[in-house]
Amino acid sequence: MAVPKIEPIVLELDRLESMAESGYYNPYTIFDWPDTIEPDMPWMSENLTTLAGTPMWDELTREQQIALTRYEAINFFSLNIHGIRELLSEVVMRIHDRTYADVSEFLHHFIGEENEHMWFFAQFCLRYGGRLYPAQPTLQADSVEHLSPVARELIVFARILIFEEIVDYYNAYMATDESLPHIAREINRVHHQDESRHVAFGRMIFTSLLDQLVKNDPDEVPLVAEYLENYLQYSIATLYNPAAYRDAGIPDALALRRRAMEHPARLEAHDQVLKRTRKFLSRAGVGKEVVK
Repeated sequence: MAVPKIEPIVLELDRLESMAESGYYNPYTIFDWPDTIEPDMPWMSENLTTLAGTPMWDELTREQQIALTRYEAINFFSLNIHGIRELLSEVVMRIHDRTYADVSEFLHHFIGEENEHMWFFAQFCLRYGGRLYPAQPTLQADSVEHLSPVARELIVFARILIFEEIVDYYNAYMATDESLPHIAREINRVHHQDESRHVAFGRMIFTSLLDQLVKNDPDEVPLVAEYLENYLQYSIATLYNPAAYRDAGIPDALALRRRAMEHPARLEAHDQVLKRTRKFLSRAGVGKEVVK
């Protein structure tokens, strides 16, 4: 029996393409980069830090709390940079493939915007933090190598979508947080503005590929659902970087990471971050309940 090929992806993207063109900005001139950031201002919203809501946060000095917001902002932006690099490599390989011919025009916008995002995230990290955090080990895809081409393709775009939805949750909140420096708010605001289009596109392409999978290999849907639930958990875990704890002057970083990730307040926060994505996956038929 012949393996079903991936059918061409046909989507109505005129509105998204028009928004990308009308909303274009020059990333190299739009930001007013200050020489320094006020030393007593947090760089990440305090209730978005990985210790928020736990006794571990209250045990920190105020200096350590501010330091943690700085290093977790650098970690968050570093995660953005590494995530963008990964998704760009996937999209560039497909942009002129027959399967994506109908959406190639939007993919050109997507690539250009993501490259610009990578640039301004790196600018913030290097200007004010003096570094990027290294990429963390990725979730291995060995468990899906035996799946059909459609399932593997679906997982590629699902990973991109999950990454963007989680990032956008943080961007949307910090874009309006007046406690943050203006430059931090602006970077989050601009990224959120673009990501709203990317998320809309990601959901459309995800749905199209999932429809193909349901039609051709429905038995693989629970396997995809299981992988995506693991990827959601992996993505949340990357926010807990022990290097950020160490740089903030907090001892026993690895033990602290374990305690924080298991704390009920943090588990509730994870559910809040993932709520929108899980709702979408559930409605699509690849949600958490499918895994059970």
